[in-house]
Amino acid sequence: MRLAKYLAHCGVASRRASEELVRAGRVTIAGEVVRDPARAVTDGEEVRVDGRLVRPEPLEVWALNKPPGVLSTVRDTHGRKTVVELVPSRRRLYPVGRLDADSTGLLLLTNDGELAELVMHPRYGVERVYHVRVEPPRFGQRLVERLQRGVELEDGPARALRARAIGRGRLEITMGEGRKREVRRMLDALGYRVVELERVRIGPLTLQSLGLAPGESRRLGTREIDALRRAALRPRRRAGR
Repeated sequence: MRLAKYLAHCGVASRRASEELVRAGRVTIAGEVVRDPARAVTDGEEVRVDGRLVRPEPLEVWALNKPPGVLSTVRDTHGRKTVVELVPSRRRLYPVGRLDADSTGLLLLTNDGELAELVMHPRYGVERVYHVRVEPPRFGQRLVERLQRGVELEDGPARALRARAIGRGRLEITMGEGRKREVRRMLDALGYRVVELERVRIGPLTLQSLGLAPGESRRLGTREIDALRRAALRPRRRAGR
């Protein structure tokens, strides 16, 4: 197994993040620094990250209905509550993507770096659906069309796969990627302030089907995890269409 994939299976980080750890010289095999993420790891070899021995562990995937005021990170230097604290697992889990502290809704946490990569990377196009309330509350079809046509942001263009009005001052926006504060920045660029933002779906998983109240979490079953993988690996995703 390649080193980056091995680290992802150990729950260290996603495969892409594991590659960066290796290139930074933070990984050793049998006491020697290795900088090639493609280096093969064989049975019995001792792999360490920053001096800590790592081994593959049972993989877990959890769904959380994130409440407001909780940070989408593993730990916080200021002692603020993090999403990891809301999941009753002994594994070293990390959030798959992020939701801002003020945002709420569906968030996945896992120690499966390979699955995290499938869900997060834009090339797989796993859909994320958000319910958003904006100010001012009056908008027309022009806003919906503009979101679908695309908005130029400082880190490149951003476009909703779909958008529609679902009530006064409320929008449902479907995205195919999860860049930092992307929905908020798109609407801000168009003159609208996001008052509430809730993620209600990731791929085939919805808050409604999971039955999670704010602050609740549960471990996903095999069928749900397989459905996530299929959503990322279907041919039309790989073809970039």
